[in-house]
Amino acid sequence: MPRKYASKEMIETIVGFDTTSTKSNLDLVKFIEDYLSEYGVASHRVPNEDNTKANLYAVVGPNVDGGVVLSGHTDVVPVDGQPWDTDPFTLTERDGKLFGRGTADMKSFYAIALSLVPEMIATNLKRPIIFALSYDEELGCIGAPSMIAEMAKKLPRPKAVIVGEPTKMEISNSHKGGTCIETTVIGHEAHSSEVEQGVSAVLIASQLIVFIDAMMAENRAKRDPTIHFLPGYTTLASGTISGGTAQNILARKCVFNWGVRCLPGEDPYHYIGRFEKKCRELLKEMHEISAECSITSVVYSNVPPLLAEEAGEAEALMVRLLGRNSTKAVSYGTEAGQFQQGGFSTILCGPGSIEQAHQPNEFIEIAQVEQCENMLRRIIQHQAK
Repeated sequence: MPRKYASKEMIETIVGFDTTSTKSNLDLVKFIEDYLSEYGVASHRVPNEDNTKANLYAVVGPNVDGGVVLSGHTDVVPVDGQPWDTDPFTLTERDGKLFGRGTADMKSFYAIALSLVPEMIATNLKRPIIFALSYDEELGCIGAPSMIAEMAKKLPRPKAVIVGEPTKMEISNSHKGGTCIETTVIGHEAHSSEVEQGVSAVLIASQLIVFIDAMMAENRAKRDPTIHFLPGYTTLASGTISGGTAQNILARKCVFNWGVRCLPGEDPYHYIGRFEKKCRELLKEMHEISAECSITSVVYSNVPPLLAEEAGEAEALMVRLLGRNSTKAVSYGTEAGQFQQGGFSTILCGPGSIEQAHQPNEFIEIAQVEQCENMLRRIIQHQAK
């Protein structure tokens, strides 16, 4: 007999797989493949280059036009250094909440959907429900594009893609883009008492980080109050920095990562261009000490925004099924913009709050799980008509 899971049981199972982005997701992929195969559903892997990770998509129901894609990412962010009260990979229920890494971002969405596969099968779908599960979303949405391209090539045209990121079950039709950059500063080592004989890469990096923050301050000062994003301007921030060898040595090398979250319609390369101009100004001074000094930057992720679609099929479907008459914009980036660029009408709607994402003691409210179940059952009934 095929296995059956209540939604909470499936969330518990999925959370139990440690799919931190630095690790493989193949054990989780294999579990989902085996589970779906018990119901006669074939899965399709789209692996990364070294076959250590894989996307997975699967069609439940007939392979015809008009499908609804349920999209989610299998990876989660690290728990290292976070003060968790419980084991992050063991689901814990307390005070009407389910605690665990990925409960909000965003394993609960597709775990609930997977628990409803028996209902999908029993309902005799007329149009398919399609699972699309990616790897390495948390590293800059680098896994999904290969899966999206294959789906666009091999599957009949879906009607809608629902990316189940945590929106508190509200419908979001737009989000900011996200561009990630790594900058490496090479200075010139010297004893810290001989500051005029060396170039501190840490000091140069700090000046560049201050410049990044100044660009954001300009945007904050001229924000448009009519823009429905929070915050309502393009933001820039640096996330990690590493450099130097000892307190008494002017650092030879410093590496930092930073990013731009652009409002739809803005170009992140406008800010990257200004940053590079600042780098050239600093390099002139650095080269007076040593010609070997350098500043190099690499864009390692450029996630497109999700644009509000005029007469979008996905939005129209969700507004009708949920009985809503409004949508919202969100400031975080997702794979939704990639699906949209791939030719799919796309919307965001999922359980949980983005405020819980990446936090210690991450949780989802059981009430949100129940709301998601109701939404997915409405989709099943719609696809059966």
